Amino acid sequence: MGISETNTLTRVVKLSFEPQHIETFKAILAEHIAAISRMEGCIRVQGFQDAREPHIFFTISEWKNEQALDNYRYSPFFKTLWAKVKPLFAEKAMAHSLLTVV
Repeated sequence: MGISETNTLTRVVKLSFEPQHIETFKAILAEHIAAISRMEGCIRVQGFQDAREPHIFFTISEWKNEQALDNYRYSPFFKTLWAKVKPLFAEKAMAHSLLTVV
């Protein structure tokens, strides 16, 4: 069963940072989150910090469909943002695209 165009898509990304980069990431996220939420097809986007492991963050975004997410992921805006964030990682980011089932 593929991704339906009628379902919204929730994207969960787990990001793990070197401890010395936590504040830098928080600043980058705060600076860019409004622009992400204004991307065509973005319904909402939020950032979370793990309560027990402060170097771990999650971004959770909801998109009208997979195409809207892909348009964002392949945009010049995302490429510029990712170039700022990626060097701060302690390990590779993990991303999951989810559809509501209940």
